[in-house]
Amino acid sequence: MTTKQPSSTPAVPRTRPPCLSGGPPVDVRGWRRCRLLEYGFPPELAERLAGQRTDLHALLQLVDRGCPPELAAQILSPLDDPLSPPDEVG
Repeated sequence: MTTKQPSSTPAVPRTRPPCLSGGPPVDVRGWRRCRLLEYGFPPELAERLAGQRTDLHALLQLVDRGCPPELAAQILSPLDDPLSPPDEVG
């Protein structure tokens, strides 16, 4: 019996060139933003997440397993720093 190994490639087809550089990353925020864009995150959300301490690998794993990028961001957003304001109850 064989077990399926988790995929290390995104389920979403890449539409941008890979975020690779010839040396060590100098702009971590830019690299994080690029990776999020590769996985289909909207540019505004990718920019916001790139500057947060959200676990990038966990975000990409959720998307790789079929979770929409916006939902993955909500799932992993810190409780004290939500991505969007709560709905007002009227």
